[in-house]
Amino acid sequence: MRRTRILTAVLALAAGLIAGSPPVLAASGSPRTTVAAESYTWKNARIDGGGFVPGIVFNRKEKNLAYARTDIGGAYRWQESSRTWTPLLDSVGWADWGHTGVVSLASDSVDPNKVYAAVGTYTNSWDPGNGAVLRSGDRGASWQKTDLPFKLGGNMPGRGMGERIAVDPNRDSVLYLGAPSGKGLWRSTDSGVTWSQVANFPNVGNYQQDPTDTSGYASDNQGIVWVTFDESTGTSGAATKTIYVGVADKDNAVYRSTDAGATWSRLAGQPTGYLAHKGVLDAVNGYLYLAYSDKGGPYDGGKGRLWRYATATGTWTDISPVAEADTYYGFSGLTIDRQRPGTVMATAYSSWWPDTQIFRSTNSGAAWTKAWDYTSYPNRSNRFTMDVSSSPWLTWGANPSPPEQAPKLGWMTEALEIDPFNSSRMMYGTGATIYGTENLANWDSGGQFTVRPMVQGLEETAVNDLASPPAGAPLLSALGDIGGFRHTDLTKVPSMMFTSPNFTTTTSLDYAETKPDTVVRVGDLDSGPHVAFSTDNGANWFAGTDPSGVSGGGTVAASADGARFVWSPAGAGVQYTTGFGTSWSASSGIPAGAVVESDRVDAKTFYGFKSGKFYVSSDGGATFTASAASGLPSGDSVRFKALPGVKGDVWLAGGASDGTYGLWHSTDSGATFGKLSSVEQADTIGFGKAAAGASYQTLYTSAKIAGVRGVFRSTDKGVTWTRINDDAHQWGWTGGAITGDPRVYGRVYVSTNGRGVIYGDTSDTGGGGGGGGTDPTPTPTGACAVTYTITNQWSGGFQADVKLTNTGTSAWSGWSLNWAFAGGQSVSQLWNADYTQSGSTVTAKNIAWNGNVAAGSSVGFGFTGVWSGTNARPTAFRLGDRSCTVG
Repeated sequence: MRRTRILTAVLALAAGLIAGSPPVLAASGSPRTTVAAESYTWKNARIDGGGFVPGIVFNRKEKNLAYARTDIGGAYRWQESSRTWTPLLDSVGWADWGHTGVVSLASDSVDPNKVYAAVGTYTNSWDPGNGAVLRSGDRGASWQKTDLPFKLGGNMPGRGMGERIAVDPNRDSVLYLGAPSGKGLWRSTDSGVTWSQVANFPNVGNYQQDPTDTSGYASDNQGIVWVTFDESTGTSGAATKTIYVGVADKDNAVYRSTDAGATWSRLAGQPTGYLAHKGVLDAVNGYLYLAYSDKGGPYDGGKGRLWRYATATGTWTDISPVAEADTYYGFSGLTIDRQRPGTVMATAYSSWWPDTQIFRSTNSGAAWTKAWDYTSYPNRSNRFTMDVSSSPWLTWGANPSPPEQAPKLGWMTEALEIDPFNSSRMMYGTGATIYGTENLANWDSGGQFTVRPMVQGLEETAVNDLASPPAGAPLLSALGDIGGFRHTDLTKVPSMMFTSPNFTTTTSLDYAETKPDTVVRVGDLDSGPHVAFSTDNGANWFAGTDPSGVSGGGTVAASADGARFVWSPAGAGVQYTTGFGTSWSASSGIPAGAVVESDRVDAKTFYGFKSGKFYVSSDGGATFTASAASGLPSGDSVRFKALPGVKGDVWLAGGASDGTYGLWHSTDSGATFGKLSSVEQADTIGFGKAAAGASYQTLYTSAKIAGVRGVFRSTDKGVTWTRINDDAHQWGWTGGAITGDPRVYGRVYVSTNGRGVIYGDTSDTGGGGGGGGTDPTPTPTGACAVTYTITNQWSGGFQADVKLTNTGTSAWSGWSLNWAFAGGQSVSQLWNADYTQSGSTVTAKNIAWNGNVAAGSSVGFGFTGVWSGTNARPTAFRLGDRSCTVG
């Protein structure tokens, strides 16, 4: 929502709402794990939204096909049947974490199966990798990637402008991409496989939000910001002749080619002094509409205008709904009704107070009406009603004075789209959700239209910390931008985020191990306290008092009995208190900025870490002493935790790829640490319920083990490890936090930087151990059962999940499943198994890490395929020479 989303990702560098398998991103040369793995089901702890949605794209050929892009949380496809969004980029891995930032999307109007995403999070040094164009022939179910020779900025200034990537609506093998950083305009003539710069395009842009910013974030040239085709100037199979391009240059914002990109010229007579955020073409009436702002957005914008360009005559008309002197916001969101092209809508995207504004014209901009008007100030008359019952936290628990209202109509409203097949449906993105209406026609008839969140399945929070207490709510979260939540039911949206106070970002939280009703959290706030306490397990909160100098949350720890707290805030040294933080005293012997944690048994023992040194306090945080332990990571990208129930048992993860990196264990309160040789890299550590028969709690980590990056579990104190995610479930960067559930064996909560809180449940309900994996010979015996589920289907294509269950009495050391398609289907891509297809017969075999299937357990795989005629489900499956029961 605000700059905290940027800072979360920077911290990442310093260091699906789905059942079954989601889409897979093809990556050449990816290593296969040699670590055992098992079947996990992954879902989101529901929050619904939580971040900025800068782009919504409807396909103009196929009804109900729509996509949304987020600045750090990937891309999504709309599922009309369930009214939910399906994540499409969960397969982006650790090394390519920047590809979860989506700067632009394009859906092919010639072949709706094709979709393109321009990905990359930052154009400065915060993202070490270049951008890429992802292309899919199955609506994002699987992807192929073309790396670019420059960076893209899905979370950079100007990210709400666009769309920067566009498909020629007449010859869809031709695409254009607008680049930032002075890299110019790029073109592909082979459906996105290869790209080359359009050498004769005359302007690479020059607008910088803040040229003095030495970080390169605000000082980047925002470049080429949108591409729009005039489809009326082409015929099917021939390249469209007229193309308009928006450039981040206040004096030269719009360019045109009338010869399919062979030559380009500045559009004559255009207005100056503004940036053109959007260019939307009405080919029926021959108008190019442009939304202008004096800033690049998405937070800022002062003056703004709306203009209409007549493509046949070259006439420019200022169609702004208000006088320039009355604008204190820029215009950005811009759409036309494709069923009634004279209907135009636009947003005042940076009208933070009292609310965003949406404008509507039914006569091509000659006259406008507003979503709300003043009656007698400060009272408002709204053309809309708002129903946020599905996401009640969108009120922020606020009760503002007029003219503000809660919930707000929105802010940062740069994405606005009328469904091209349904004049009554509109969606728009905000800094926290996607809102929409399905009775937009009421606007013109004098009635009220209803605005509701249309965001279920789209999870876009950045997660800083997680806790799963032994009693009370199963999950407490510390989040960027919207503070955090207490989840009493993981499948339901909580009624409200943490309040009293509302932190813009919660940086750390903790509970008292033996009194889990006592909870503390710390975070960032523009003005006000930076620490809060709860005595009812996080249901209600009250503010503490800041010591002098505090400027940010930092980290915090609660003693095992909840009687004292240690806080390491930003802007001040480490502090300690007894009671609930009405007064604080400075701790001695520990440097400012140290990460702090508590022993989970001894109420007077606290721990700290800073710059390679581990610190211990045995007097409730008053004094700390540096441990003699050596060989720990020298940097500050470290997370550590003490094991519940055992005094002095501490696990420490962290490091950097150019130095010491791994996982360490201490059983003497940090006096000494032993490094686990089996763990090459580790960034988080957490604990959960012990496996059946195990004497030690289950360990969880986001790590690199046996050459493979993933989420791992150990039930034997770190001797052996099981990878519990797979290549389809990676979620970019997962180095913020992890914790198991102390009440449910196998359940783990994983932080992401933009995909919310992911939790996983194991099919191994008995709690098996880990161990090294081999490639077993598929010789299963005993009974089996198969569930075959078509999870998505479209014209000519589909996606399916297969669940194979061992219903016998003995374990399998490998498996090979056969079936025959009856409708001429064929597999395009299959994940979590190897496969062959001969005619209609498909054989799927285990891969190295999922061959062992215990009696009563299941293994799953998924695939995408093509079909014609019918897409009938297979009726018979065989495991070796045995027939399986089909569910």
